[in-house]
Amino acid sequence: MPVVDRIRRVLTTERLRRLSTTFRPTGSTAASLAADIDHHGTARRQALRERIGVLITTLGGPDPTAGSPDTEQLLSMLTSVLEPMDFSRAWLALAVIDGWLPGGDLVRATARAAALDGVPAALRKAIWSGPLPRVLDSGPWREVQVVTDRVLVDVHHTAQTGFATGIQRVTREVTRRWAHTHHPLMIGWTADLGSVRALSPAEARRAFWGGPAVDVPTDDPIVVPWKCSYLLPELAAEVDRTGRLQALACYSGSSLRVIGYDLVPVTTAETSHEGLVPGFARNLAALRHATCVVPISEAAAGEYRGWRAMLGGTGLPGPVIEPVVLPAEAPAEDPQATASARTRLTLGNLPLVLVVGSHEPRKNHVAVLHAAELLWREGHRFSLTFIGGNSWNSEDFLAGVAALQLAGRPVETIAAAGDDLLWGAYRTARFTVFPSINEGFGLPVAESLATGTPVITSNYGSMREIADAGGGALLVDPRDDHSIADAMRTLLTDDDELARLHDQALSRPRKTWDEYAEQTWAALTGRA
Repeated sequence: MPVVDRIRRVLTTERLRRLSTTFRPTGSTAASLAADIDHHGTARRQALRERIGVLITTLGGPDPTAGSPDTEQLLSMLTSVLEPMDFSRAWLALAVIDGWLPGGDLVRATARAAALDGVPAALRKAIWSGPLPRVLDSGPWREVQVVTDRVLVDVHHTAQTGFATGIQRVTREVTRRWAHTHHPLMIGWTADLGSVRALSPAEARRAFWGGPAVDVPTDDPIVVPWKCSYLLPELAAEVDRTGRLQALACYSGSSLRVIGYDLVPVTTAETSHEGLVPGFARNLAALRHATCVVPISEAAAGEYRGWRAMLGGTGLPGPVIEPVVLPAEAPAEDPQATASARTRLTLGNLPLVLVVGSHEPRKNHVAVLHAAELLWREGHRFSLTFIGGNSWNSEDFLAGVAALQLAGRPVETIAAAGDDLLWGAYRTARFTVFPSINEGFGLPVAESLATGTPVITSNYGSMREIADAGGGALLVDPRDDHSIADAMRTLLTDDDELARLHDQALSRPRKTWDEYAEQTWAALTGRA
């Protein structure tokens, strides 16, 4: 890449644009600002004029194309519809003219500049003018579209990943149903997490169903939400993204409405990736200004209500918090798929013990390995299979598995399993084990019970909530390896107890993903 192109690429990032304030002309009139714009290159000048026209139209001003007005006349029209420039109008002006969703600090600085020196002076915070942009900021200049009075669904991360962890599973199950029934605008973010954009059909399909990566357009329009309902069914924990969401919730006239999964990075921060904690704190900063949070369990709702109670110190009431509990739905059994899974997973006549979930420390899989080794040394015969991807800080788990395999123990890990193998594993297992330290819900618990397979799980929080809703589980202290081993021993040796839990699991009340998606839509959109 030529040196000039490298310099251009670096200096056209938003953060360094902000640092270039000293290079901007100081004129604070529409005429001086128009002169700066008109001296720019054709692409930049045309794009800025078009964005000014979009702003004028959005705010109910005169037709910006009537009479072919020059740039000074356009700025005069824009000034008239922006006055008085409050925080809300400042947010919209920055988002449209800059093509980025602004942060709160910039919004407030822009509105204050307008109060002191007038709207044209404030607009200089959105229009990078002067000699530098003529050389360095030649584009590309994407079209900006203001979207008003729509329901937007942000599935940025889910559309970019093939992962099928709990959050992605919930997001995919609900959003494809919402899209079919309610037709919201599905959105993601640009690569720099500066702007939002409508997903292409291929991206939307990946958000709904997973699958391999697809091409992401880089020249499609930027979407600016204005007085919309902004639904966030996934976890947003990137610092830049959450900062922009916070300003959007405060100043765009749009309501931020969120599915709440858990507060694990707060309540058990030592079990969370160190990179997640600061981003999650910014996520909660944005949620302070949300309209509602819909947690996935009563236990998660208790965490969110505790967090909301702390907001009294900020003078903010916080969002409405009303849970919609996740469903426990198993697909109809495919006998051939179950038979195939049984052939793949079982060793001779050894009963299969199954553990589903990623191997991060919170899932407590090292404790399961220890409990299993205690039982193997007692002489109990069973195989142990973990289905789930490796995660951060899973080295101790992987080392434990390797050591047990070297000792001849029947233990294996499967990093990625399709639906047929996963559901076949649930139906093949004698029982499953899920002694997590903290969960917003615990889908593997609900899924195992939905197939009639008993579960060993933790004796508190959402996991106990699932067990208490109909039985089928033995509860243990997840911080006591011997408690886990005792429960495993019971279900390996007591056929009557296993049958009792199996019958309880089969008789549990059922809730479908269709029901959950519709209930969550109603709760998020205020139509419950």
